[in-house]
Amino acid sequence: MHLYHFFIMANRKFIIKLFDSIAPAYDNLNHILSLNIDKIWRRKAVQTIRKGRHKRILDVACGTGDFSLALASTGGIVTGIDLSEGMLQVGRKKVAKSKFRSKITMIQGDCEHLPFEDNSFDVVGVAFGIRNFENLHDCICEIRRVLAPRGRLVILELSTPDNKFIAALYQIYFRHILPTIGGIISGDKVAYQYLNKSVELFPKEQEILSLLRDCGFAAARHESFTLGLCRMYVANKG
Repeated sequence: MHLYHFFIMANRKFIIKLFDSIAPAYDNLNHILSLNIDKIWRRKAVQTIRKGRHKRILDVACGTGDFSLALASTGGIVTGIDLSEGMLQVGRKKVAKSKFRSKITMIQGDCEHLPFEDNSFDVVGVAFGIRNFENLHDCICEIRRVLAPRGRLVILELSTPDNKFIAALYQIYFRHILPTIGGIISGDKVAYQYLNKSVELFPKEQEILSLLRDCGFAAARHESFTLGLCRMYVANKG
């Protein structure tokens, strides 16, 4: 078993409590610490979805709803699901103030046991949440189950850059600077230490592509953004 799986499985309850605790500061911290580049990454993911064609969209590990709002811009009806009720409370308030409030519903639920029938969605998106899945294989297979035939899965996730010099700078930032700033603003330094460790231990792109194929996805591909700081995976249900 990959070291990552031991790390996540040993910390599931801790992860839920962690995200509940940092929910109020989560959005502002994300945008500050990423210099708003995370918004660009979400837009790139949405561009892989054809407007007007995909009507039913599921946002898995939706958090505070940033990706749900971006997905709603395609014209579809979006359902967001997340384990953390604290994150969902922030997301619902945000959605209620948006022009997409009639198009987005956010519910609490488990990615390994999605409360939807087979073939329920045309698109499933996961933005910066897949590394928190307790069992990657089961969750991805469950996502495939609820996707309609020829439906599309789009995943965004943080990663370690390939370039050794950039990776070294990245590690300094994520191991030392980010936890300090995150701790000051959110009051929870441990949460941002977890963020660093979860990114470092997350499987590399070829492992994720292989996992997508193992779960029955077709045409799985990968794209790197911003020197490898973020990676996008796109696959279709055959």
